Amino acid sequence: MEAIQQLRNIRLEKLRKLKELGINPYSYNFDRSHLTREIVENFSSLEKNEKQVSVAGRIMAIRESGKKAAFADLQDSSGKIQIYFRMDKLGEKKYEIFKLADIGDIFGIKGVVFKTRTGEITIFAEDIEILAKTLRPLPVVKEKKVDGKSVFYDQFSDTDLRYRMRYVDLIVNPAVKNVFIKRSKIIESMRKFLTDRGYLEVETPILQPIYGGASARPFVTYHNALDMKLYLRIANELYLKRLIVGGFDGVFEFSKDFRNEGMDRMHNPEFTQMELYIAYHDYEFMMKLVEEMMYRIAIEVNNSPILKFQGMEADLTPPWKRISLYDAIKDETGYELMNKTKEEIIEISEKLDVSIEKFWAKGKIVEEIFSECVEHKIIQPTFITDFPIEISPLAKKKRGNPQLTERFEQYILGKEVANAFSELNDPIDQKERFLDQMEQLKAGDEEAQVLDEDYIMALEYGLPPTTGIGIGIDRLTMLFTDSPSIRDVILFPHMRPIKKETDDQL
Repeated sequence: MEAIQQLRNIRLEKLRKLKELGINPYSYNFDRSHLTREIVENFSSLEKNEKQVSVAGRIMAIRESGKKAAFADLQDSSGKIQIYFRMDKLGEKKYEIFKLADIGDIFGIKGVVFKTRTGEITIFAEDIEILAKTLRPLPVVKEKKVDGKSVFYDQFSDTDLRYRMRYVDLIVNPAVKNVFIKRSKIIESMRKFLTDRGYLEVETPILQPIYGGASARPFVTYHNALDMKLYLRIANELYLKRLIVGGFDGVFEFSKDFRNEGMDRMHNPEFTQMELYIAYHDYEFMMKLVEEMMYRIAIEVNNSPILKFQGMEADLTPPWKRISLYDAIKDETGYELMNKTKEEIIEISEKLDVSIEKFWAKGKIVEEIFSECVEHKIIQPTFITDFPIEISPLAKKKRGNPQLTERFEQYILGKEVANAFSELNDPIDQKERFLDQMEQLKAGDEEAQVLDEDYIMALEYGLPPTTGIGIGIDRLTMLFTDSPSIRDVILFPHMRPIKKETDDQL
């Protein structure tokens, strides 16, 4: 902490000197003519026409070249470019401003482009303006050429600090931006795919009087004016299906959802998902739509149907494999669970070393066996279908087997990405399912769903045959960017509190 404070004091002194020179070190605006990448791409014409350019960005390196000249690297959102400063070109006052610069300061530069003797594209500074004086030093990454390749030293690589201080991470690790640019492109591609088919993007409440639409514990809050408890939504499913009742043929929403659960590489309590509901279709239709949509996104975002993730590869070219939950378990473990009693399934879970709670419903134990023994081995895109009715309270019973439901989960590269149903539209059956969930809640299952009487009322006005799906945008982005943790694809992930040691670590 003391070392950081000493460096900060030096910068504060430079800030004072800038003000003595009559300089406002925190400017209001600066007109840029080019991004650094554009200068590199258009260098020949800019040099030929001797056209002045103006750029703005952070000073990321300073190299003295005698007492009256220096080079610096300026970084903006598109890349880096070298700047050449010389006193006789800038004048003494402007050069003094540059001499008071620190790495991390934001400058505006005007000048003409040229190439140095080593062939590096450079801007010869004719005028400069400090736009923001930084008071804290950056953990600057050092770059060295070894056998013609860039080798980096002193990188800001502590993942815990990078997640907590994403603003620093983005400055000193510019490649991190690419993950979030690709995330935006995934959402843009998905949105266009759906709107091109006539589906309407909508918004539904985040604060809800009754949480529902998923099996999860909610975050609880309180509305003072209404004197009532409210919940942050765990899903937007029940509201979107109300809109199908109201007459829309297809609606979707990119939503922030909140689940009061643990945090790990695959889970963050605040996450993003896209939910889509389409009238007059079933889960077979949704499988085909998902295949086509995911393939289209892969081509538009990655220029290939092949996803590469942590040394694995998956081909998103349709059609994808379809296999029932019970058949997938049997193929992997050798155990047939379909017609077993709860007691027999508990015995099998013990043989497979799968931890379960004895009060869980039979279907939930089956799901846990699948989660522990099977899902991480599913590499190629696969639809796992036909889940037990006990754990699928919002899905229609499977035609020909009322113990199961018309539900699928989509897996790629060992990760669950989506969950979909032929939606239950029988209000009497739905209420019975909710009541069964309430019994599971009383038995100790904190993630069981609750009875939503208003939703039942909506169903009594008539929900047409409907299929729906929820797709995890964070997990999908992980797979598209080869990111091992969900925190790598969320700009500001939730973190455990730490002691005030951040300054020492930087």
